[in-house]
Amino acid sequence: MKRTPFACLLGLWLLAAAGGATAQVPAAPAAPLKILHVMSYHSPWRWTDGQFEGFKAGLGDVPAEYRIVQLDAKRHSAPDEIAARGREARELVERWKPDLVYTTDDDAQEQVTRHFLDRPLPQVFSGVNKAPAHYGFDRARNVTGVIEHEHFAESVLLLKRVVPSLRRLVVVLDDAPMWDPVVERMKTAPLPPGVSIVAWETLRSFDEFKARMAAYPAIADGVALIGIFNFKDRAGQNVPYQDVLRWTAENSRLPDLGFWIDRVHHGTLVAVTVSEREQGLAAGRLARRILVDGASPASLPIHATTKGVPVIGLARARKLGIAVRSEQLLASQVISTFDWDKP
Repeated sequence: MKRTPFACLLGLWLLAAAGGATAQVPAAPAAPLKILHVMSYHSPWRWTDGQFEGFKAGLGDVPAEYRIVQLDAKRHSAPDEIAARGREARELVERWKPDLVYTTDDDAQEQVTRHFLDRPLPQVFSGVNKAPAHYGFDRARNVTGVIEHEHFAESVLLLKRVVPSLRRLVVVLDDAPMWDPVVERMKTAPLPPGVSIVAWETLRSFDEFKARMAAYPAIADGVALIGIFNFKDRAGQNVPYQDVLRWTAENSRLPDLGFWIDRVHHGTLVAVTVSEREQGLAAGRLARRILVDGASPASLPIHATTKGVPVIGLARARKLGIAVRSEQLLASQVISTFDWDKP
């Protein structure tokens, strides 16, 4: 009986296996995908740009054409202004017919995502503070994404390690509704032993902010600068948050904390940051599952990223006369200069 050589059989088996594996890999899109990115805020800004760059990295080597809409809700927060830009974004969705809409932060969910629930259009979000149920995402078939959960307890602990005398903390907020769920989570966060929140203050003008910052040393050892975007100047316009932080660094003797690395670049002492790249990267991976693997958005659970990065502003520490211990510097990302001092 004629025998088939083993090498030939092996080759046929490998060929069949390779063919089977190839059959299971979804085909790449024939044409570039059309992806609309609606950001709540503006560019350039580390938070918004970092999410978008992370999203593209998570999507991978998929050919895509991007269009970007900036709602600019931090610099221009009047409801009618945001609503007008939201209408323009929704009109672009209807006109351009993207394959997927990627939205970042809460204003974009209110103005865009919730208007297209249960449509054939897939939608992915990141950087959202409010619960998914607030927008109806928990029941929608075409939406998934990434929740932003701040690292408040970790940020307070980092500040305590840098400033061991910290005992009393004031939390400063503007009047934006996005802070409501943040405050709820902050109030349940475990604080280091011996540290307490002595005041939660919602401020509305830059002059009020300056006056209260001058008064805080009588009641507190540190400040959590959380909502600082909607402080109005005397003409009723929002003061850029960079100007708020620079004024603070140049005039306040209280150590302070935030949740985002951008704040440290602009003068805040410490933060255990929510990583904008991790938010966008997770969202991009969800988009790839939908567009390349064929998964339905409803099958991909909405989740929060958990990675936090400790950051210390060394320039701010020096200005405050704080000698940061070497073990803290080695365990953290260090920002050596203020952004306004860079050439």
